Amino acid sequence: MKRKVGLWIDHKKAVIFSLSDEGAEIKRISTELEKPVRFSSVAKEESVEDQRDRRFCHLNNYYDEVILYIRNAESILIFGPGEAKRELKERLENEKLHGNIVGIETVDAMTDNQIVAKVRQRFLS
Repeated sequence: MKRKVGLWIDHKKAVIFSLSDEGAEIKRISTELEKPVRFSSVAKEESVEDQRDRRFCHLNNYYDEVILYIRNAESILIFGPGEAKRELKERLENEKLHGNIVGIETVDAMTDNQIVAKVRQRFLS
C-alpha cells in the first residue's frame, strides 16, 4: 500500500493520520497566531493591514509545513470545519498535488480517535 493520508485541519492545528506498508502514524502541526505586544502607551499600534499581512504570512508558513509532511502521499483526504481545508486545497493545486486529493469534507471538531477511524474507514474498507 502506498502512503494514504487523512488530514483534519483548521486555522489553528492540523491532525494528520498516515497509513502505509510501514504502519500508521499520527502527526500534529499547530500554529499560534501571536497577539501584538504593547510595551508602552507610546508604542505605535499595529495597523489592521499589518495584522492581516502577519496572519497571512503565518498561515502560509503553516500550510507549507503541512504540505511538506503530506507531499509524498498517494491519496489525501482533507476534512475540517472551516475555510482552511479549501485554502490548503488551493495550495496543493499550486504545488501540482491536487490530483492526489480524493475528497474534501466539512466536519466539526473531532478527537484523534475519530480522525483515525474516519481515515481507516475511507482507505481500508
